[in-house]
Amino acid sequence: MKLISYRNADCAEALRQLYNRPACPREIETAVAEIVGEVRRDGDRAICGFLKKFDSLDIPPASFRITEKEFEEAEEKVDRKAKEAISEALAHIRDFALHQIAKDWSYSPRPGVVLGEKFTPMDRVGCYIPGGTAPLVSTVLHTAGIASAAGVREIVAATPPMKDGSVHAATLYALRTAGVKEVYRLGGAYAIAALAYGTETVPKVEKIVGPGNAYVAAAKKLVYGSVAIDMVAGPSEIMIVADASADPAFIAADMLSQAEHGSGLEQAVLVTDCAELIGKVRTELLRQAETLSRSETVARVIEHGVFFIEAPDIGEALKIAGNYAPEHIELMFEGAEKRACDVKAAGAVFLGPWTPEPAGDFTAGPSHVLPTGGTAKFFHGLSANDFLRRSSTIRYTREALMREVDFIEKFAELEWLDAHGRSGSIRRTGVRK
Repeated sequence: MKLISYRNADCAEALRQLYNRPACPREIETAVAEIVGEVRRDGDRAICGFLKKFDSLDIPPASFRITEKEFEEAEEKVDRKAKEAISEALAHIRDFALHQIAKDWSYSPRPGVVLGEKFTPMDRVGCYIPGGTAPLVSTVLHTAGIASAAGVREIVAATPPMKDGSVHAATLYALRTAGVKEVYRLGGAYAIAALAYGTETVPKVEKIVGPGNAYVAAAKKLVYGSVAIDMVAGPSEIMIVADASADPAFIAADMLSQAEHGSGLEQAVLVTDCAELIGKVRTELLRQAETLSRSETVARVIEHGVFFIEAPDIGEALKIAGNYAPEHIELMFEGAEKRACDVKAAGAVFLGPWTPEPAGDFTAGPSHVLPTGGTAKFFHGLSANDFLRRSSTIRYTREALMREVDFIEKFAELEWLDAHGRSGSIRRTGVRK
């Protein structure tokens, strides 16, 4: 745990280092580049090697894909309450996604010209579902559930196998419920490479979406261009802006909710104008951490990834938040709703003491696939529109083109592009240059 206070001379430098945290550490990118390159070159043979190296499993290419029997067996293993939770969350997520979907539109800005946009669902999308340290069943719904709402024809998933080579039953049930029929027991950087480039067994996709650890984030960054990606989303992070009215137990619980994800690179940050609150939250963090099942993981984050920032006032705290650009930000201070617009960059904003971040992780509706590492300054959370192709539409009448053809020709002359000019001039009646 580290305290950063505006009272200290090193405050500005400490904040700068926090703001400039890397989305993917360079040493991880170097290691991932070798994995991605090998999969691109050797396909299934490389995948088999990495399954053996990283997962200690001998799985032949014919068994990469989950069978229909495995889906049926998984459904039998999932209890009624879990099925209800998955169904309810999926309904909320799809409902929000349907409200997001862009509609085709057009207008006429000048006589004879009609401009607009049309939106077409992608054909084949790959969803990465983390599962190495915990089966993230909810991520299925927050990726594939949104893709299905957007109308994607083929939704593919890759998720790490468990020690026995199987995939968690609730994950498989959620995948089938969300409309996914093609699932591969592949994880980490090698799974991302397989989806991006394709192998003899895994057909390539058009876009890869979903969160993951730093290795997954680095792999997505490396394959970008050969395939589209949603964002570079690495280890989870949460920032809480609070004043003296906030409950220390609530704050500690919410910080720990992100600390338990598993990589040890997560961050949990409290920014407050109340010095006394920091001490209370610290005490609660340590007390609550002792009761958690993932205590070793949490302990690493508490040691290296927990930060307390003392700000002179809430206004300055919100400026700090905008510069940090957190994946998740909770606002727990008087008048929080009126000041939400003062947060200039964040993946998702949670307002008030009764809106814990895990509500967004599981049941609220907006996708929990969000930008991390400060990338909320230029990336946004996954939405239904990320599964659509956007094309502009342009239509001219003859009369409208004739009014602008002189300008088309002039631009062609300026840019030394004769054929461009001719495509306009050839349409003049009886005139061919």
